[in-house]
Amino acid sequence: MIERREVALVDLLDRLLAGGVVLTGDITLRIADVDLVRIDLNALISSVNQQVPSPFEEPEEPV
Repeated sequence: MIERREVALVDLLDRLLAGGVVLTGDITLRIADVDLVRIDLNALISSVNQQVPSPFEEPEEPV
């Protein structure tokens, strides 16, 4: 028998972000067999810490 465990949404997000999540998808808006708009989505979502620094530079504070 499979054991059911309840996992809080916060715990699930914490586990996913610790390892990183890749989202991919395609959306096409088509009318009368004519493609009007095509959107390709590629996203990497991950947590940032001392071992994995942010790819964006910290803004310098004005003096």
